Amino acid sequence: MTTQTSGPVSPDRAEAAAHPGVGRARWTIAGVLGVGMFVNYIDRVNLSIAAPEIMRDFDISASQMGMVSSAFLWTYAMLQMPIGSFIDRIGVRWVNRAAAFLWAVASFASAAAGGLGMLLVARLVLGIGEAPTVPAGWKAIGQWFPRQERGTATAIFDGCAKISNVIGIPIMAFLVTTFSWHAAFIFTGILSVGYLAVWWLLYLTPKQALAKGRLSQAEFDFIRAGGAEDEDAETAGSLNGLGYLLRRRKTWGLALGYASYTYAYYVLLTWLPAYLEKQFGVNLLKGGIYTMIPWLVAVIAQFLIAGILMDRWLGRTGDVTKVRRTVLVVSLLASLAVTGAAYAGSIAVALIFLSIGAAGLAVSVPAGSSIVALIAPQGYTGSLGGIVNFIANLLGIAAPIVTGMVVDSTGSFAGAFIATGAVLIGGIFCYTVVLGKIERMPAPVTWERH
Repeated sequence: MTTQTSGPVSPDRAEAAAHPGVGRARWTIAGVLGVGMFVNYIDRVNLSIAAPEIMRDFDISASQMGMVSSAFLWTYAMLQMPIGSFIDRIGVRWVNRAAAFLWAVASFASAAAGGLGMLLVARLVLGIGEAPTVPAGWKAIGQWFPRQERGTATAIFDGCAKISNVIGIPIMAFLVTTFSWHAAFIFTGILSVGYLAVWWLLYLTPKQALAKGRLSQAEFDFIRAGGAEDEDAETAGSLNGLGYLLRRRKTWGLALGYASYTYAYYVLLTWLPAYLEKQFGVNLLKGGIYTMIPWLVAVIAQFLIAGILMDRWLGRTGDVTKVRRTVLVVSLLASLAVTGAAYAGSIAVALIFLSIGAAGLAVSVPAGSSIVALIAPQGYTGSLGGIVNFIANLLGIAAPIVTGMVVDSTGSFAGAFIATGAVLIGGIFCYTVVLGKIERMPAPVTWERH
């Protein structure tokens, strides 16, 4: 069983990192995972842009449209825990092949929908197809990257999701206004098919890539020397393992800490345009342009701070707990800046607060999500990732509802942003006090006998 240690980086690891013949095949994998996240999140924003045209075309109410919009999360959230165990049993490669196929099916079915029922079914299928993406990505990063590079790899993975917020909305808006709402779903269907081909051709486990000559022995040794998870352990996962993980304090510390980020992220994702319109009277087009600014800042901060700088710091010290905990606490404190936006007197000041807050949230993701592969027992990264993502999405689902209720009752976003700040403070407590030292949890003794 692999355990985490604090202290300086081992001479073998430092030598491997400096060796010019190590290779960079692992970064191709990071790119493949990132493109998947981009397509994944483009699939999620198309409905929000197409919604007004769909409502007119199908003559459905806002409540009915809201039901369709939320249908994706019903299957997505409910499958998070079982899908993690499924990934542990059969591996990332085949699960994501099936998942990408379902993305395409859901998009083309949405484009072909002639009424509310078919559209609802298509969104439920999309939730099933996208359920494995995050836990599978975390597991793949755990297998392909040494500990001191996982921040950058995770920044690429999650950053591509946020890039989709920046460029996906204008692309979808162009397609809907120039052609029809069907075009947005046809476009994402084609993207999904293209990604299925890319994944099918390019993704292998490290051992498979080594056997096929796509990964050098030096790079394979470098990955393993840095504490990468052995893919041979992936058959260990089982649904019974969920009970063991749910009884571990570290599981709840990580899950609730990550859930605090997810709550704040969904608040900004779903309510930022409405906030700008209510607070400053900007129209939808201007609001969409302004909304791009915080997300651009977030992507840049995530890659530079949570990726490059955090990994370099970790490479110098080797102290996993100190580095990631410091980054988490500082970034979540910075994310509290979103509360200042509620009291901003101008849109420029509001965007400064929102950009700082979004950047803080973005920086916290690689530091937090990379902990999954660091603390999960060997072979249970997918299971732990599923638990973390399930709990996070439960809180995420509540975020737009709670925010809307507060705004309706008070007529202002101030209370909603303060509530978001309180959730983030709770997240800091969970990431520090509840999570404790960042080290691998022991494997269940009873399973080791089989």
